[in-house]
Amino acid sequence: MPYSGPAEDRLALRELLETYADAVTRCDADSWGATWAQDAQWSLPDYPEIGTTHGRDAIVAMWVEAMKHYPGIMFEAWPASIEVDGDTARMRSYTAEVYDWPDGVHRDRGLYEDECVKVDGRWLFKSRTFRNIHRQIGPKGL
Repeated sequence: MPYSGPAEDRLALRELLETYADAVTRCDADSWGATWAQDAQWSLPDYPEIGTTHGRDAIVAMWVEAMKHYPGIMFEAWPASIEVDGDTARMRSYTAEVYDWPDGVHRDRGLYEDECVKVDGRWLFKSRTFRNIHRQIGPKGL
């Protein structure tokens, strides 16, 4: 079932995802980093040069460096499935992002498969795996 478990937890997981997206758009490393569990992992299999990063501190450090290449990014995310089982949850979400790159304006769409964990009453990302779905590149200024 795409949505299961207590509504209160599902709402909190939506807010976790929205906090993550807002922090990306604002380039706020502290807020973004606070969405991750201490022992989290972030996998980017479509980017083999990056692969999987382990541990919140390493994930945030990698993200801070990467974000230097995405000034003015607009990042949105919305859930497609949230399944809560006690203090763990699985979430699938889709993303849309727009940013300037030397070859034009990129409009990317992606998919996240997440495992989340409740720590001290707060939901956090334990594992995130991102896959590209679609990329569109257009001229700047449109």
